[in-house]
Parts: sequence; structure tokens; C-alpha cells
Amino acid sequence: MPTINPVNASAGSPAAEILGAIKSKIGMVPNIYATMAHSPALLHAYLGYGEGLGQGVLGAALAEQIALTVAGENGCDYCASAHSALARGAGVASDEATRNLRGEASDPRTAVILDFVRKVVKNRGHVEAADLQALRNREVSDAELVEIIAHVGMNLFTNYFNHIVDTDIDFPVVRTDPQSRAA
Repeated sequence: MPTINPVNASAGSPAAEILGAIKSKIGMVPNIYATMAHSPALLHAYLGYGEGLGQGVLGAALAEQIALTVAGENGCDYCASAHSALARGAGVASDEATRNLRGEASDPRTAVILDFVRKVVKNRGHVEAADLQALRNREVSDAELVEIIAHVGMNLFTNYFNHIVDTDIDFPVVRTDPQSRAA
């Protein structure tokens, strides 16, 4: 049961306009957004962060794969569920999304990126020179690297948010594998 219930998007509520725009754009108001809407400033800032990164160099598929790796490492079932659905929409196969939850990928370049993401989360941002060199060996640019870091940060926020408020999952449920976080 959520510790903070989603906002009812009734007319006249401070967040009604933002939530209405979300519903018009994607056909639903995800519970995470409706819960963030207790602070319209937070919801606006979060959506702006995501829209800004959406114009970056990484592309939608890799952004979702990063989100899945962060969710898997943190054991966030809400984010695993939401980003599995979004990853499918971005062209990521279901079996690949399952690998991504473990920080793995079939594509060697993506695998190096997701391994880096997993290490960033696990080590709270502290990485070794060898981890950065592995990215450079796969020709990850400075622009890509800073966006990878930004995506990790954005997804850490949503993972922690969902853990604390215990957001009800409103996507097809995907559970994270605790074994993928044990090492």
C-alpha cells in the first residue's frame, strides 16, 4: 500500500493541467507521476529533465536499457515494469530487457555501457579508471558519457522515490531478480 497516494487529477487541482497533458500524450497517468504531482514543481522538473535527455545523443532504446539496469541493481519493481514496457516501445526485445535488468546486453558496446552503469550504482558513483577506459575502448564519446551519468541520476531518483512511497505498479508487472544485485 502506498505511503503517499496518487493525486486525483480533478479539475482545479494544482497539478490538473500537467496530469491532463500527460494523459493526452501517453493515454494514461502513471502512478509515479500522479504521486509526484503532490508537488507540481517536482513533476514539472522531473518531466523537463526527461524531455531534455530525450533530445540527447543516446537514443530511446539505450536510455531504457540504462533505466532497466538501474532498476535491476536497486530492486525497483515499479521501474522494471515501466521501463520494460517503454523499452519494448523503443524496439528492445523482451529477452534483451530481461538481460538489461542484470546489467547485461547482447550487443558488446551496450554491454560495456550497462556494466559501467551497474558499477556506478553499486559503487555510488565511484568508478575505476579501467571502467572509463572500457567505455573509451568502445568509442563512447564525452557527450554519451555525461548523458549516461545523467540517466543514472534520474533513474536513481525514481527508484528511491518508488521505494519510499511504495508506488502501485500500473504497468505489466516485471519483478527484479534479487540475485542480480547480490554480488
